[in-house]
Amino acid sequence: MAPVTPALAAEIREKRYARARGANSHVALAGLSLEVAAGEFVALVGPSGCGKTTFLNIVAGLDRDFAGEVQLALRPDGRPARVGYVFQEPRLLPWRTVYENIALVLPTHRADAVARDMLKAVGLPQAQDLYPPQLSVGMSRRVAIARAFAIEPDLLLMDEPFVSLDHDTVEQLRNLLLKLWTARPTTVLFVTHDMREALVLADRLVLLSGTPGHVVADVPVSLARNRRHGGAEIERLRDEILRRHRELIGAAATATPVE
Repeated sequence: MAPVTPALAAEIREKRYARARGANSHVALAGLSLEVAAGEFVALVGPSGCGKTTFLNIVAGLDRDFAGEVQLALRPDGRPARVGYVFQEPRLLPWRTVYENIALVLPTHRADAVARDMLKAVGLPQAQDLYPPQLSVGMSRRVAIARAFAIEPDLLLMDEPFVSLDHDTVEQLRNLLLKLWTARPTTVLFVTHDMREALVLADRLVLLSGTPGHVVADVPVSLARNRRHGGAEIERLRDEILRRHRELIGAAATATPVE
């Protein structure tokens, strides 16, 4: 049997950021190796400042100034993989309506049908003619998620998309994300520093060290998703992984630990 090509294969030998006035450059990532299978939902978990966003930007092709290789599996027709990206901030164009923000990323012949379908899927059909400044923070995040799924991505990158939201809104958006992903399967790489969030959403947790970021553990999540929304079982699993993560990153880690 021929080996299965991963949806994403990344080998980041080093990523440095220059510093002003001749100071030594900052090494954000070093020796980070990761493969993600097609259709897998992987959570990348690590302390603040360990290079999670940097890694996503490299995978997305937004940052090419690094030493290493990133390979995305080709589509069945031989075309390059289509990558969607949900940032920490929604990044909606304020001078375009909600509908137009989604339609803008789509081919003209499909834009209307797909934009309307996605707005319905995220529960915002009535908001299509509103402008981003008229939306609540939670509504803006829904539009950003709808826009990312609208392009039918082969790989969906999500950089802490629910940060700074209240608990109830976060719960609603997590449930919405899982519902969309189930209906529109794709490969997801989801960045978070919240271990509980990672356990609720992902098939697999990839734990990063402090700076410079690299993989210290790869943890499959075997608990059924319908058993992850609270209770002693999920808390016990969270505590166990947190304890293991702290041991792995060690006392020398300078970044803020995960939650």
